Amino acid sequence: MADAGKVNPEQRMLVDGKLVESDSGQTFENVNPATEEVIGEVADASTAEMHRAIDAARRAFDETDWSTNHAFRKECLEQLHEALQTEREELREQLILEVGCPRMTTNGPQLDAPISEAFAWPAKEIDEFEWETVLPDATNLQGSVDSRRIWREPVGVVGAIVPWNFPFEVTSHKLGQALATGNTVVLKPAPDTPWNATLLGRIVAEKTDIPAGVLNIVTSSDHLIGEELTLSPKVDMISFTGSTVVGQRIMEKGAATMKRVFLELGGKSATIVLDDADLGIATMMGMGACFHAGQGCAIQTRMLLPRARYDEGVELLKGLFAAVPYGDPQRPDVMMGPLVSAKQRERVLAYIEKGKAEGATLAVGGGRPSGEEFAKGWWVEPTLFTDVDNAMTIAQEEIFGPVLAVIPYEDEDDAVRIANDSKYGLQGGVFSATLERSLAVARRIRTGGLSINGGAPYGPDLPFGGYKHSGIGRQNGVAGFVQYLETKSLAWPAASPGDAT
Repeated sequence: MADAGKVNPEQRMLVDGKLVESDSGQTFENVNPATEEVIGEVADASTAEMHRAIDAARRAFDETDWSTNHAFRKECLEQLHEALQTEREELREQLILEVGCPRMTTNGPQLDAPISEAFAWPAKEIDEFEWETVLPDATNLQGSVDSRRIWREPVGVVGAIVPWNFPFEVTSHKLGQALATGNTVVLKPAPDTPWNATLLGRIVAEKTDIPAGVLNIVTSSDHLIGEELTLSPKVDMISFTGSTVVGQRIMEKGAATMKRVFLELGGKSATIVLDDADLGIATMMGMGACFHAGQGCAIQTRMLLPRARYDEGVELLKGLFAAVPYGDPQRPDVMMGPLVSAKQRERVLAYIEKGKAEGATLAVGGGRPSGEEFAKGWWVEPTLFTDVDNAMTIAQEEIFGPVLAVIPYEDEDDAVRIANDSKYGLQGGVFSATLERSLAVARRIRTGGLSINGGAPYGPDLPFGGYKHSGIGRQNGVAGFVQYLETKSLAWPAASPGDAT
């Protein structure tokens, strides 16, 4: 398997426009999950560095024209977009090493999609967004006529906290929209995958005109360093992607300072395969539960099959799961690499044991793969459970591993009931022979997004987020743009009806 020889990782953080080590000089190790080998180090910050970063972001927002200079912001984001293109292959190699993601995934959402769009779309939106709305003049409470406007202004300082599973993708979409709307940002990357963030910091410092303090990147092995963003009264908003449990803690801790929050949290998404669907195509999509070893909040990890076609669908899935290509993430044919850590592997294996104990049938996989290739690394086999009841733990809780639960249903109403019988509501899918039938069922599913007959609801202009315990707010699209903005209403005496001054 590959080592770190191909890459040039950045060890330093970005604080107030400078690339810096930690005050203590301490670092923490970055480990390759496919080999368990230490591939490098990165600065290990304390609360002192985090508070300096917060102060820098506050000062940049309050004392510079970043929040109001639309043309300059657009220029800076375009610079960042162009600079990232030159570092694309460096980022690719670093992501494969530190995330354990297959090279195949970097050709899509792990790298190529966001690096092409995540900063370019918000930069373009700066010119196209309606920053000011002119309303018709209206009679006010005193009986005279007022001119009226709505202004949209940045929230202020944003604390961005990102996960380890798709770190560059999540980071770039958060930063693209938060910076385009005029906010300043303190970014806290996950300690499992810091290099993509520190490389971004180096690019910002050396290849863009983004002013000091506008973007700060603080790395730390301590997850609670990120909580300083939630607690600080100088931070106006938290943009968090991660587990529901941590999202709930952010809401609780942020209440004291009335933090605005964007929370993109967990999921237990269901694919409904209707009785007229092409089972061959639908079950192929079921292999998506193994994409990046199932480490994705939007991955569809429940498949609902009509009872009359259940056995047929299960046989197809067994063959597919037995043939899932997994192994060395550097191989171009691999769709599934390791889990990110030993802790995550043990968590997934514990869920598999729970599924067996509760009576589900383990049809494929379920353990650690054998063979010399898997002697090191945090691997779990592609795992298929059949005869699953939706009340079982493996159907209700987010496993974040390569595990698909296949559930039978009686009729369309039963399928909708099962799909909605979850505390989550992030994504899902519907398959039918007719678009009209798929859309009719989609209207009844309580999720933030749905794949219809294999479509992919993803892009910088398409809002992403969930219902219920899957979060609050939306990332991307105009809806995501707006969540980083405040709304200000104004009125003043009109010189004459329709006066636009």
